[in-house]
Amino acid sequence: MHDLRRLLKYLRPHWGTFTLATLAMLLVGVLESAIGALIVPIFDQAFAQGGGERTPTLFGLQHIIPPSGLEAWKIISILLLAFTLIKGIAEYFSTYLMARIGQSAVLKLRQDLYSHLLSQSSSFFERHRTNYLVSRLVSSAGAIETAVTGTIRDMLRESFTLIAFLSASFYYSWRLTLGSLTIAPIIAVLTAKFGTKLRNLARESFEGNKELTDTAQEALSNQSIVKAYRAEARESARFTVVARRIVRANLRTASISGFAPPAIEMLGVVFVVFLLFFGQREIMSGRMNAAQFLTFLFFLFRSYDPMRKLSRLQNSMEQALGAAHHVWEVMDEHEEIPEKENAIELPPLKHAIELQNVSFDYANETRPILRNIDLKIAAGAMVALVGESGGGKSTLTKLFPRFHDPVSGTVLWDGIDLRDVKVSSLRRQIALVTQETVLFNDTVLHNIAYGRPEATQTEIEEAARIAFAHDFILELPRGYETIVGERGVFLSGGQRQRLAIARSLLVDAPLLILDEATSALDAESERFVQRAIANLVRNRTTIVIAHRLSTIRRADTILVMEGGRIIEMGTHTTLLARGGQYKKLYELQFADEEEEEEEKELSVVSDQ
Repeated sequence: MHDLRRLLKYLRPHWGTFTLATLAMLLVGVLESAIGALIVPIFDQAFAQGGGERTPTLFGLQHIIPPSGLEAWKIISILLLAFTLIKGIAEYFSTYLMARIGQSAVLKLRQDLYSHLLSQSSSFFERHRTNYLVSRLVSSAGAIETAVTGTIRDMLRESFTLIAFLSASFYYSWRLTLGSLTIAPIIAVLTAKFGTKLRNLARESFEGNKELTDTAQEALSNQSIVKAYRAEARESARFTVVARRIVRANLRTASISGFAPPAIEMLGVVFVVFLLFFGQREIMSGRMNAAQFLTFLFFLFRSYDPMRKLSRLQNSMEQALGAAHHVWEVMDEHEEIPEKENAIELPPLKHAIELQNVSFDYANETRPILRNIDLKIAAGAMVALVGESGGGKSTLTKLFPRFHDPVSGTVLWDGIDLRDVKVSSLRRQIALVTQETVLFNDTVLHNIAYGRPEATQTEIEEAARIAFAHDFILELPRGYETIVGERGVFLSGGQRQRLAIARSLLVDAPLLILDEATSALDAESERFVQRAIANLVRNRTTIVIAHRLSTIRRADTILVMEGGRIIEMGTHTTLLARGGQYKKLYELQFADEEEEEEEKELSVVSDQ
């Protein structure tokens, strides 16, 4: 009921349309019974042969139809056609209006869920796989859409039809109708038990689909590694295990869904057999005539059709509520970066960014990631972060745009606590170039202008020129209108990085966070990227996770991080002279690179 109540909240803004749809469905139920009620005058005309006592019928139809003759048959035919036509129109409007409500409600649900996801902190996305979140956004929301558009509509329509048929049955024989309703509690209990099983199976199926998506996405996105290590058979086996689990859940669902309606129908028919004997006694006692009894049986038999449909719809509703439960699970997780009500606009950096006794750890981690960091970065300076993997370099850079907030301590921007400013104004001041270049499956133009969609063509091309990207862009099939493919798959690594640099240049933010990785590039691409980076960092405060000696040498300050602490700080020359951890890192990672650079310089001199 909790899941259903939350779902119904999305229908509240459409109560007017929902009321119209409900009235249309109510009219369908009434007209169903009116069409059935025409059986009585048809029997009168067929067996009374123009005379005899008129049998009472629903809605006083016996007063509209003449006692006998061709005129009576004409009116019966007209009424049958009119009732059927009006019922068809009402069905059309109820279907369209409920579809409109369902589409609007699920659109709002998807918008709320998507906005909720985008507002979460990095910790949220580090804890949940992307496929898991996308399946909630698409598959689960799609199941809810089906429930609102079709299942709720049909449940209301069949409920009204059932009520109309039972009311007609009461009209013709309240004794027999009350007797037939004694099986209603048995049917209700069976329906509830079937529904509970189906809901549990629906959750199992949704979990299986999530795991299946994860398995397929992981193998397909890494297909080159799968092929290189001849793991096709193993990956197929993994996929098959999960797929079979879904098949088992779906077959059990089909078994229950297929068994429940016939079982309930059979229970009802067995009871009707007993009613036939009681009906005979009613006729013999004079409380009913043959036309009334046959009409009663018509309505009673017809009432089992909506009962059977309601049982099936109950099963569908349980599966939809299982999907809704998964959506609410995600929406009930709140890891947003909080913003104060009186948050201020952050002015451009003038003096320094300062970290005061900053510590950070993830909620599911027992060890601290950052410990007691004290750091001051002057405006316009370049700070290089070096150290072994796991030292806390990436986590430290995530504190500046508030992807994470420190567990303790403060991050200050010209003396202003970042928690006191509007997040949007903070992130407007920061440009980001990550080690894994992120491009969208759109045009080159769209990707460069992503941070400034209002930028002119001239500004975009200028940023591309400074990033040494303009020339290769013009060589693409459609220039700036070329689609780069998923994650920029149609471009080389160096081209992707230069587009990312052009994107950062166009934003023209005062603070640049750069995870500079060029180790996977060929010599020519690396040369272009390094020149583009040199243009990017000019006149900006830059925090760079450095992978190249050339970048480290340009840094005003080098921070050596280990175990979440800053263990050394200084310039390249002073840190080498100190003979500490930086010198060890240099000898392990950078000495060969320096020798290569010296050999290149010597070869240039000898050529001259």
